[in-house]
Amino acid sequence: MIQERLKKLREAMKAAGIDCYIIPTSDYHNSEYVSDFFCVRKYFSGFTGSAGTLVVWADTAALFTDGRYFIQAEAQLSGSGITLMKMGEKGVPKLTEYVEQELKEGGTIGFDGRVVTSSDGMKYETIAEKKGGRVIWNLDLADDIWEDRPALPTTEVWSLEEAYSGEPTEKKLARLREKMEQEKADAHILTTLDDIAWLFNLRAGDVECCPVLLSYAVITAEDAYLFANERAFSEEVKAYLTENGITLKAYDFFYKYVSAYCSAHEDARLLLCEKQINYRLKKEIGDQVNILDKPNPTTLMKSMKNPIERENLRKAHLMDAVAVTKFMYWLKTSVGKVPMTEISVADKIEQFRRENDSFIKPSFHTISGYGANGAIVHYSATPEKCADIEAKGMLMIDSGGHYYEGTTDITRTFILGEITDRMKQDFTLVVRAMLRLKDTRFLYGCTGANLDLAAREVFWEKGLDYKHGTGHGVGYLMNVHEGPNSFRYKLADMPENWVFEEGMVTTDEPGIYIEGSHGVRIENELLCRKGEENQYGQFMYFENLTYVPIDLDGIDPSAMEPKEIESLNRYHQDVYEKLAPYFSGEELAWLREVTRKIS
Repeated sequence: MIQERLKKLREAMKAAGIDCYIIPTSDYHNSEYVSDFFCVRKYFSGFTGSAGTLVVWADTAALFTDGRYFIQAEAQLSGSGITLMKMGEKGVPKLTEYVEQELKEGGTIGFDGRVVTSSDGMKYETIAEKKGGRVIWNLDLADDIWEDRPALPTTEVWSLEEAYSGEPTEKKLARLREKMEQEKADAHILTTLDDIAWLFNLRAGDVECCPVLLSYAVITAEDAYLFANERAFSEEVKAYLTENGITLKAYDFFYKYVSAYCSAHEDARLLLCEKQINYRLKKEIGDQVNILDKPNPTTLMKSMKNPIERENLRKAHLMDAVAVTKFMYWLKTSVGKVPMTEISVADKIEQFRRENDSFIKPSFHTISGYGANGAIVHYSATPEKCADIEAKGMLMIDSGGHYYEGTTDITRTFILGEITDRMKQDFTLVVRAMLRLKDTRFLYGCTGANLDLAAREVFWEKGLDYKHGTGHGVGYLMNVHEGPNSFRYKLADMPENWVFEEGMVTTDEPGIYIEGSHGVRIENELLCRKGEENQYGQFMYFENLTYVPIDLDGIDPSAMEPKEIESLNRYHQDVYEKLAPYFSGEELAWLREVTRKIS
């Protein structure tokens, strides 16, 4: 099937005079997760991971993806004729290096300029010029090949009340305009969906698991324009926009508006982030105006959760902890007694979350990996390929929820019976790393590159590592992966090396993955807080948000340092105190046992 689709794509490429066609994993807004309409790379490759770029030539094809997906991609690309390019591995060229190496003199590079970032598009343009060729950027070749392609989504838009957002749209716009004034910007263009949803306090469901709406925005000193599908807005929400000085325009009108604005304001200064906008928008803007290429001010603003958001997040995580811990009790007491699969336990944990009236939907597709499947970082079970769960080994579940009070993301690895000594040592190592980062105290000015080492050090001491960042930012009823904050030591993986600010929420999720055997990941969310300030500066610390037991059946206390044991015991004491009011009888007795002190 994949080979037949690639054949049709190559025929379309030949007809258009294209030698190399590039298909990223993206939508018109550079989103991490995309709706079904934009799953073009998946359609032509069969690879279902959330990150990767497919490069198709007349006779060959290659898929570039990162370490989270190596095992998964190898399996899904088997028999397709597509070569897996393991990004970051020794001897593997970068995508642009590969394209430049393979492109023949006078060759043409093709792509849909709406799904390629401005910066990437310019790189391809430079490569083509070097070879005496050109780029064709206005063709979505999937349109004529993909039969029954899903439509662009249109879901109901709703406004987030101030009791949840903590700040009205009017004030957010005022703060943004202050920043624009500082930059002497005449207009600010926003294309990133989470920035737009945050700024206007709007939510929808146009991207699965992400409560955002397909939209663009343009902000000037006096006006605010929102480009979206009008059919998604009720009269009530339209009135809300009018009250806040926001003019609603058609989604498809955006490019024409920008082109007309730039033509009419040749000396205008446009504030935008070129790494975020797409290549078509770059072309529409042209060279007529001055571009202030800087990160969107809203990116930092929304990452620093305000006091109301912080308090709501504590409530959301408590609700989530009750659900996940009740699931843990059910799992540990039912395994081996009732039939279970990776999919059925994923459904079960969602069922516990849905018992809470504040729960809206999962914040991402649950990763449920049993045994060797746990070694696949972003494993996805399917009805055709789903492991049965037995009373032995380990089960790793990475899941989360959107609540009105905020977004959660948690991973726990559960011990279901007998495990090997190696599994126990790996489990203990991961817990040690998670605790060390959680307990870190640091001076203001530290970045994710500095702080990542707090977790990774214990791995490196043993000659081990994991091929993903230690943590990512989390939005408030927003994208589960949110910048700019993250824990990762590789600066090349970070668009900006941002300082950690009070109010930022970041996951703490080291892991270990032994192909063919097992995987372990433990994940909590941390809220950055200010500590004491003295002659050395402002000290910072992390407030733990996640309160779910860590399975003590996987812990070897003899492999832990005394301070780590003390930290784990203190954490479990907090877990018990917070969750005990929601448990009774046998469940409460079990909770007391699984949060017991170890030595």
